[in-house]
This record gives sequence, C-alpha cells and structure tokens, in this order.
Amino acid sequence: MSNETTPRLKPLLPPDWDDTIHDAASAFPHARDFVLNNWNTDDARGVNGVGMMLNHPALAKAFLTFNNHVASASTVSRRIRELLILRIGWLRRSEYEFYQHIVLGRRAGLSDEEIVRIESGPDAPDWDPVDADLLRAVDELHADACIGDATWARLSAHFDAKQLLDIVFAVGCYDVLAMAFKTFGVPFEPGVEPLAPDVRERMHATRAKE
Repeated sequence: MSNETTPRLKPLLPPDWDDTIHDAASAFPHARDFVLNNWNTDDARGVNGVGMMLNHPALAKAFLTFNNHVASASTVSRRIRELLILRIGWLRRSEYEFYQHIVLGRRAGLSDEEIVRIESGPDAPDWDPVDADLLRAVDELHADACIGDATWARLSAHFDAKQLLDIVFAVGCYDVLAMAFKTFGVPFEPGVEPLAPDVRERMHATRAKE
C-alpha cells in the first residue's frame, strides 16, 4: 500500500526557501515558477513533490536539471511523455504521481478513455499499435529494466535514436520520482482531491495479482 498518507519529510515551500534552495529549484524554471505562483492557492497540485526534493538542494538541483529536460526539451511529444509517465506511475502505485499526470495528460491530448485504458496496459483493446508498444516498453522496463527485442524493433521503425533515449529516460525519471513520492510520503496539497476511490482500489488491487 502507498505511504503517501504519512509524510516523512516536510515539503519546503517558498517561505522556507533561502538562496541555495531557490537556486536548486531554478534548475527547472517552469516548476520553480509554478511553486512560487501557486503554493498558497487552490491550484497547488504538484507543489509538495518539488518541496520534498528541496530538503536536499544539491540533489534537487541535479535531478531537476534532468527532469527539466524530460519535461521541456524531450524529442518526443508531450502526449507520448504523459502516456509513459501515467503507465509507470500506475505500475508503481504512486497515487501522487498518477494524479498529477491525469491533469497533465489531459492537457497533452490524452482522452479520459485513454487515461482509464492506461490502467489495463498495452493489451487493452483500441490502442493505436504505436501507443500499445510505448506502453509495452514501460511494462518491460518496469519488469526487466530492458525493452524486449520485439518491442524495440517495432518502436525503432517509428522513433530515431534520440527519441528512443528520451523514451527510456522519461520512464526512468518518473520511476525514481514514484519511489521518492511513496518513500517520503508526499501528501496531496490542501484543496487537491485525491484519486477517486474506485481508481485507488483498482491501483492497489494489482498487488494481489503479483
């Protein structure tokens, strides 16, 4: 079961920031500005995740530099990134990560039907074949830390070397974040609705099948 109901670290929000923390947050300018502008509003979704990392400014600066590439400079589309992130968040049972990216996935063009279908993975009916292979790649990375030969061959017909690197590193980036969100008990922000009970039940029911 997720630990995301029992915070183990206090997220550091702007009133707690000194120059070192502000510099670390600046490695991901969009995230920094979102936190600065929204931490005390009713649109604070995601603020606590950044604030958790800022307990270790040097680590946060290094990781947020990487995260900024994945979120802002990747060679694959936002829709593809969100498809990958939602699937790894689901497989890791990270309620915090999955919820944040439901919102971002919709903004990137994923339909509500596709977001629900992500729960079932690549073999669910009605996926475009490329989308199915992207989800299959996430499943294989999660299971074996390697995209299998057949999936790799099909993806290589659609994506170049830089894109394939960005696909693998996007999954890895958000796999690490899911681990951190769960381990450190990052809570939902005040006013942010948690996962719907039926979605949460399905997410954690997958543990019984393993």
